[in-house]
Amino acid sequence: MGSKQRYLPPLNFAMVEPGVYRSGHPNAMNFGFLKKLELKSVVYLANDDLPDENKSFMAAEGIRFWHFKIEGNKEPFVELQENEIAAALAVLLDTRNHPVLLHCLRGKHRIGCLVGCLRRLQHWSLASIFDEYRRFAGTKIRIADQEFIELFSTSIQVDARFIPSWI
Repeated sequence: MGSKQRYLPPLNFAMVEPGVYRSGHPNAMNFGFLKKLELKSVVYLANDDLPDENKSFMAAEGIRFWHFKIEGNKEPFVELQENEIAAALAVLLDTRNHPVLLHCLRGKHRIGCLVGCLRRLQHWSLASIFDEYRRFAGTKIRIADQEFIELFSTSIQVDARFIPSWI
């Protein structure tokens, strides 16, 4: 019998919007699945450098890569910076970068904040934003993340040409 190709999504994988995906850190077992998405871009939010196998995969597939060295909210001394999330949002909002995968280490907190801020721009209610955040954070909810999302300024300056139709 021939072996069947299996496609394994990364941890916490989900579609945010058509052409926009979120997950935890992908590894080599996820590359077949990611190929099926025909990604143009990857946005990575973490201080850690990307493993060489991930860099090689993206280079081989012609995937653009943005690395925002963002440290997650860790009370009482480390806080997300609004300008860092705004910079990642600018890449996300540019539809020329789609399909795009957004990921951090576990796909919970930093990506949860980024997606939460996107939802603010989409005029979602805070209750709906926090519900989505909690589904991915599980038992590791951070009040500081929810506060960051709530206080995020929706008046960031983004060139209108880069705003997707679903905003």
